[in-house]
Order: sequence, then C-alpha cells, then structure tokens
Amino acid sequence: MPGNNARNTTLGFALAGAGAILFATKGVFSKALWASGVDYLTVTALRAVLALPMFAVLALWRGMSLRRAPRSAVLQAALAGVLCYGFGALLDFRALELIDVSLERALMFSYPALIVAWYAIVKRVLPRPAMLLALGLTYAGVLLVVGAFDGMVWRQNLGGALLVLCCAATTASYFLLGERCIPHLGSSGFTVVAMTAAAVMVILAFLATHSLGVVAQLDLKQWLLLLALAVLCMFLPTLCQAEGIRRLGAQRGSMASTIGPPAAMLLGTGLLGERPGAWQIAGTALILGGIAIIARR
Repeated sequence: MPGNNARNTTLGFALAGAGAILFATKGVFSKALWASGVDYLTVTALRAVLALPMFAVLALWRGMSLRRAPRSAVLQAALAGVLCYGFGALLDFRALELIDVSLERALMFSYPALIVAWYAIVKRVLPRPAMLLALGLTYAGVLLVVGAFDGMVWRQNLGGALLVLCCAATTASYFLLGERCIPHLGSSGFTVVAMTAAAVMVILAFLATHSLGVVAQLDLKQWLLLLALAVLCMFLPTLCQAEGIRRLGAQRGSMASTIGPPAAMLLGTGLLGERPGAWQIAGTALILGGIAIIARR
C-alpha cells in the first residue's frame, strides 16, 4: 500500500541517517585514543574484538542460520566486510591520524558518486546530464576540501585524503554487495557475516605486527573509549546502515547518509577545536550539493 511504502521509505532514511551520525562520532573517539598513545591498528583491532560478541549475540537472538543461504551470498557478504570494515577501516583510522575529522567525513561521502559511476559502467549507459553535473560537483568539492588552491594545505592533506578516497571506494563496494546479499541473508545476517570476516582480518593484522603486551598496558579510560567506538561507531551504525540498504537500496541508502559530513564538522569544531577553512566549507557544500542531485533522480 502507498502509505506503508511511504513509512518504509521514511524509516529507511531515518535509519541510514542515524547510522551516518553515529559513524561521524568515530573521529572524536579516535583522536582521544591517539592522544593517549594508542596507534591506529590497535584501535581498529580492539574495536572489532569488542564489537564481535555483540554481533554473535544478535545472531543467536534472531535465531539466524546460514545453512540454506546461497554460498555465493555468504562469501560476498564476507568480502564486503573485509573490504569495508577490514581494509577500509585500517585506511580510515590511519587517515584520521593525518587529517581533521571534518575533512575525513567530507571526503568519505564521495562514495555515493562512486556507486552511480559503477552502475553506469555495469549497465553501459552514460549518466544523464544531471548525474554528470552531480559527479562534477562532487569531485570539484573533493579538490576544494583537500586544498587544491592552497599549496601548503594540499601537501598537508594529500596523503590522508588519498587514504580516505580509497576507503570511500570500499564503502561503495559494501553498499553494492549489500544490495545483492541482503535479499538472501537479511540485513542482520549480512551484517553479522560481514563484521565477523572484517574482525578476523584486522585481528590477524594486529597479531602479525603487535605483541599482546600492548593490550595489557591499556588503562580504564582507553578501554571505555574503545568500547564506545565498538558500540556507537561499529555495532549500532552498521545495523542501521544495513537496514537502510534493505529498505532503500544501495543508491538511495547512500544518499540518506549525507548528514554525516555536517555532523562531523560540528563535532570537530565543538569538541576538537577544528577550524575548517573557507575552501573546505565550500568544498563540503559542493559534495553535498552533488549528492543531493543524485538523491533526486
């Protein structure tokens, strides 16, 4: 019924938006941990360790079973997790050591444009003029945010920006793979498989480069920050994101997440004392403008 469809769409946008706001808090907790001496790989691995039991409890509570699920869907869900929340998370946490929270979020939200470009390539159809305008605005905004007209800012931000753009590509892959897998696994099943695979990857990366003595040296404040990262910046937002994809699809679900950059800018300014420059604010506006055009299609 039309009314039910409208409510379903509204709830999908609300969930995707809530997930984006929660993800935006990640930089605040991460900066606090790095200021206390915890490196990005330790943060990434321990966040996964703390979040994994939550996903296991969710699987048991929902009575989820993958026995009848297509093996290809399970493998693709695992691939989505490894790419986005494994490899992508490592890139993103490393980038946050190099650049401001507001800059990271603005660049991250170029991924809806990547999704549109991917659909155009797969379907072999040139995007309509409005889509081309949206892509142009988005990537013009990326250049402004990174500091294309200020050589010093460009040099300071380029390394971290490239890491975030690579992470944005892995986020786009998560949405695209999720759209294919969720009909077979359900939003919770997809999330559990993806997060488990991601956790295994980052834990192995941590064990290959760190001793367990690093974990024993963490104090109570650091553990509380890590727990906040696991609950508020991984468990809850990934559930919101997956349910948003289920209700809206990959393209519209990604558009609903555009509240993330302004939320991150407010958090960075209010809590971390960051002061985005005029070019960065203008670039963020262009990115959001491009995504808004995509959302209207």
